[in-house]
Amino acid sequence: MATLTIRLPDDKHNRLKELAQAKGISVNKLIEELSTIALAEFDAHTRFKAMAATGNLEAGLKILAKLDITAE
Repeated sequence: MATLTIRLPDDKHNRLKELAQAKGISVNKLIEELSTIALAEFDAHTRFKAMAATGNLEAGLKILAKLDITAE
């Protein structure tokens, strides 16, 4: 496991401590959870971009059209 030192403004650090306390976890665990969320979002975005780059524009537009119809 790695150790990471970060510098934050005092007000942001205090807010993170409050958030962690409200969730009943340590600041360390909170940062770990937030990092996991950020990485999952990055991975999803990367996969989407890769799929979009190799996808079929016409087929994608047809799917979007179906979504529009079902949303009505």
